[in-house]
Amino acid sequence: DLVHKVFVFPQETKDSHVLLRAQPGQPLQTLTLCLRSYSDLARPHGLFSYATRAQANEVLLFKPKPSAYEFHIGGKFVIFTIPLGAAPSQQHVCASWESATGIVQFWLDGRAWPRKGLQKGYRVGAEAAIVLGQDQDSFGGSFDAKQSFVGEISSVYLWDVVLSASAVKAAMEDTPYEAPIFGWRNFPYRAVGEVWLKP
Repeated sequence: DLVHKVFVFPQETKDSHVLLRAQPGQPLQTLTLCLRSYSDLARPHGLFSYATRAQANEVLLFKPKPSAYEFHIGGKFVIFTIPLGAAPSQQHVCASWESATGIVQFWLDGRAWPRKGLQKGYRVGAEAAIVLGQDQDSFGGSFDAKQSFVGEISSVYLWDVVLSASAVKAAMEDTPYEAPIFGWRNFPYRAVGEVWLKP
């Protein structure tokens, strides 16, 4: 149970990451990913990377610049533009996707952005390497230091359902309604390299 704790990624590296020791039991046709991050990075960086042997960017939450998030499914992505504040702030993001319609929903700090479409009819593979703080360019590796995360990540969850707006707000408080595939209250992980779990 990691509630009230954060992973600190103190510096740019080509290998430091958090490896999740959990996978869905079957291919996903719906999913919701949530996490909180805190960083002043201006360059592109990976937050959450779910790779299969067939597709390195099976599910990827990537920040190309401070004012945008990319959400990838099966190697294709949509971009959500966000307003910039004067100072770095903790940002809680959730992104959901459903195969039947291809609809992607994105929430920033509990507020919904306009929905977009991506990969209608696709199925996300179940045998995955899942990491925080890097962007996998191959299954379980091929990291690029210039895309590594520097800062803090917490409150990471993945569900095999599309969350409601109220369930997203519950996830922000680490009190999820739905049982996740993995989540911050039961988070099986291994830290690799310079990553520290801190209060």
